[in-house]
Amino acid sequence: MARGKLRIHLGAAPGVGKTYAMLAEAHRRVERGTDCVVAFVEHYGRHRTEVLLHGLEQVPRRELEYRGGVFPEMDLDAVLARRPQVALVDELAHTNVPGSRNAKRWQDVEELLAAGIDVVSTVNIQHLESLGDVVESITGVRQQETVPDEVVRRADQVELVDMTPEALRRRMAHGNIYRPDKIDAALSNHFRPGNLTALRELALLWVADRADAYLTQYRSEHRVSKIWGSRERIVVGLTGGPEGRTLIRRGARLAEKGAGGEVLAVYIARSDGLTSASPKELALQRTLVEDLGGTFHHVVGDDIPAALLAFARGVNATQVVLGSSRRKTWQYVFGPGVGATVARESGPDLDVHIVTHDEVARGRGLPVARGARLGRSRRVWGWITGVAGPPLLAALLNAVDLGLANDMLLFLALTVAAALLGGLLPALASAAVGSLLLNYFYTPPLHRWTIADPKNIVAIVIFVAVGVAVASVVDLAARRTHQAARLRAESEILSFLAGNVLRGETGLEDLLERVRETFGMESAALLERASDVEPWTCAGRVGRGHPVDRPDQADVDMPVGDHMALALTGRVLPAEDRRVLAAFAAQAAVVLDRRRLREEADRARTLAEGNRIRTALLAAVSHDLRTPLAGIKAAVTSLRSEDVEWSEEDRAELLAGIEEGADRLDHLVGNLLDMSRLQTGTVTPLIREIDLDEVVPMALGGVPEGSACLDVPETLPMVAVDPGLLERAMANLVENAVKYSPPGALVLVAGSALADRVEVRVVDRGPGVPDEAKERIFEPFQRHGDAPRGAGVGLGLAVARGFAEAMGGTLEAEDTPGGGLTMVLTLRAAGARPEHRPAAEPERQAS
Repeated sequence: MARGKLRIHLGAAPGVGKTYAMLAEAHRRVERGTDCVVAFVEHYGRHRTEVLLHGLEQVPRRELEYRGGVFPEMDLDAVLARRPQVALVDELAHTNVPGSRNAKRWQDVEELLAAGIDVVSTVNIQHLESLGDVVESITGVRQQETVPDEVVRRADQVELVDMTPEALRRRMAHGNIYRPDKIDAALSNHFRPGNLTALRELALLWVADRADAYLTQYRSEHRVSKIWGSRERIVVGLTGGPEGRTLIRRGARLAEKGAGGEVLAVYIARSDGLTSASPKELALQRTLVEDLGGTFHHVVGDDIPAALLAFARGVNATQVVLGSSRRKTWQYVFGPGVGATVARESGPDLDVHIVTHDEVARGRGLPVARGARLGRSRRVWGWITGVAGPPLLAALLNAVDLGLANDMLLFLALTVAAALLGGLLPALASAAVGSLLLNYFYTPPLHRWTIADPKNIVAIVIFVAVGVAVASVVDLAARRTHQAARLRAESEILSFLAGNVLRGETGLEDLLERVRETFGMESAALLERASDVEPWTCAGRVGRGHPVDRPDQADVDMPVGDHMALALTGRVLPAEDRRVLAAFAAQAAVVLDRRRLREEADRARTLAEGNRIRTALLAAVSHDLRTPLAGIKAAVTSLRSEDVEWSEEDRAELLAGIEEGADRLDHLVGNLLDMSRLQTGTVTPLIREIDLDEVVPMALGGVPEGSACLDVPETLPMVAVDPGLLERAMANLVENAVKYSPPGALVLVAGSALADRVEVRVVDRGPGVPDEAKERIFEPFQRHGDAPRGAGVGLGLAVARGFAEAMGGTLEAEDTPGGGLTMVLTLRAAGARPEHRPAAEPERQAS
């Protein structure tokens, strides 16, 4: 079945005419022969709206009772049974009365759409869930009824029903929206001109964004590359240089000149990842553009002008802002530059702004030699080769005449060796010393600092150029190797963090310790505060350094949101390390939130369990306590009555009923108290060594004579138990067995020894319990099968197992051979080593 289509009339405030427009649309559809019904429309006493309801079929509403009142709601089942082509459903964000099938009306609409019924509905802009905070800041009132934005965005059509604030206030003053007694209050509160203007702007912008999304989708589907200037979009091209901030501010000013302007900053990175852009500068520029309301984009492309124009046309931009080139004049021999190329190829539909800045024509600069990338030993050997090598080679060549060409090749080889070992500076030193020695010893005129043949000058220049080129290549390779190693380390760290996010394994202290070890810090701490005026508190800390109370006291602080920061002490980190540190900080905040959510979930689970027990307890008390109380009260009232002369037999029977009811109450209250002690963990057994035949016979005192038989040999070893708890547990087991045994069948209580354990078996011949329910019968307030209320509250077995485990024993249920159920109570024999169990809180001792 095809899904129905949803059309929404969106308004900025009540009274703009959404319902009126919806009903007018319904009349037009009915005139065209469409099967259209009113599923739910409320006119609120507005005469014009009420008149439009005439002539439309209305599905009868469903009336629900709630808190003493009767409320009409849409009858979803009736609408589904009617199956019209179109259903009118007013107030999409409405909350249904408890007892309805769905909590929200938009959920009812989803069912209608799923059934293939088209729906026309209405909603105000303040009811969109994502705008709740904004609307509250405007009107001062938090909207309780909201609808998810995605529901409205999925609508096939969204029609804006607009009205100026002045016209809407006139409608209000004329009594066309609210009753006369509410007009003054509405005009002075929600319907103030400023509120209505702000809400109207929100509605207009929301619809404009939706229209823009439709336009983008249409252009993509139809492969439209030509720019349609429907709104101003400013693309700011960034190079990672310091001039980027100037360009971003200029682009923001251009966007402010037109309504709905948008700024998109884009950085084009080479596909090989080798770029001279500063990560710190790019991070600052990203923050700046986001603070100005724009967006930052990272695009990969080897042809920067082509990639920039492709991005601009892809986002339907109207203007591009670029900075004047930083290249020096002589560098233009290699090409016109990015700005000129973009301006030439932009076409007539894209304006290009070239903005001047302080870095114009200052050049990008050559990469500085970083010997530290090569290591200390390599640099030392490079300087030795570059400075001491040429004189030693000259002394050797003075003894052997090889000719100028061979001499130059040997000095060149020495320069290359210095470059390979130490990088650029040792190679330059080797080239300088070698060229001087070549000039003095081997270039005519000899032993003079002049060169007679111009060809020798060219040879020496080439010699120096080759040495510098080789050294530059070595230095560049060393820096790229360092960058690759660093990026590999960063990727491993980020992969570690991503894995922990997916698995949820790392605790806060473990993560902080990882941060401290990764960056070689003395201590790491996660600080937070509730607001800007509240003091900082420490959520977690590791390390031995001096603890910090505020982020500004640390050597490195990385903010996480507005009220949380990661503080490190030990040294100052370089800017390139802060990128990974930011990932650690964000993960620390996630771990802290996860820990708190887990704690809240545990507390909620405890509360839910307590609520479940209390609910079950109230349900049990409502019958199982009142029944014996009612019997006792009836018997006492009868005995005290002076109108009836009771015989001795009747009096004895009434007294026996009172005694039976009191015993039943005593047993029930005892189990309730025992269960409460087990639930709160206040049972502390007093373990001592006793014989089973001292306790087990006492547990049979609460059952009728002849209903149970005892088989506990005197040769059994002594057991280490709490006599009081053992007696209560055995009494509950025997009473439960007698309760479910058929008439005339005896319950067997037998004891046996097994290694260092002693087993007590309570065997009955009742109906038994299936395997899947054997564990469930030990849960509180569980009664197997259709046991009537008078059969107890279902605490006996739960109390028995709780007492058994408190004494270090176990209680399990088994099938009785031939039919029935056997309860196996396993106890620790005297002298046996006790199992390790968590110590209970000694609030109250059991006797």
